Amino acid sequence: MDFTHFNQQGRARMVDVSDKAPTLRTATAAGTVFMRPETVEAIRTGGLPKGDVLAVAQVAGVMAAKRTGDIIPMCHPLTLTGVDVRFSLRDDAVDIEATVKCKGETGVEMEALHAVSAAALTVYDMCKALQKDMVIANVRLLEKTGGKSGDFHRTEDSAQ
Repeated sequence: MDFTHFNQQGRARMVDVSDKAPTLRTATAAGTVFMRPETVEAIRTGGLPKGDVLAVAQVAGVMAAKRTGDIIPMCHPLTLTGVDVRFSLRDDAVDIEATVKCKGETGVEMEALHAVSAAALTVYDMCKALQKDMVIANVRLLEKTGGKSGDFHRTEDSAQ
């Protein structure tokens, strides 16, 4: 397999996607913030001093997806056509999923992963006054569609 992110001198480069045809690309990523049940309950009831945790984390996730090319050095800046960040509360965790879409020459996996990561960090930031030992874990790509490499769907989910 050739490494596409190196030039002839062995130095890092952004891959040239000029010859690729734009296609619909989607990616969904997920992650979890583990915390004590009382922290989850404070999120559920709005009992945190910084405000509505999930509303702020949702905006952070959308903003992160839009700015991925500014943070990850070899990512192309993309015109996204959709970003959706969703949350599920468990007794001891907040599960986060993000789906990102675009019509472009390259995929949106990094944008989906970045959205989940930023949302998770925002949950941590919003809740740290109540609990500092939360754990962000299992940030992973669940699926992606479109592009030359075809579709990917995670077949087993290692939660460890």
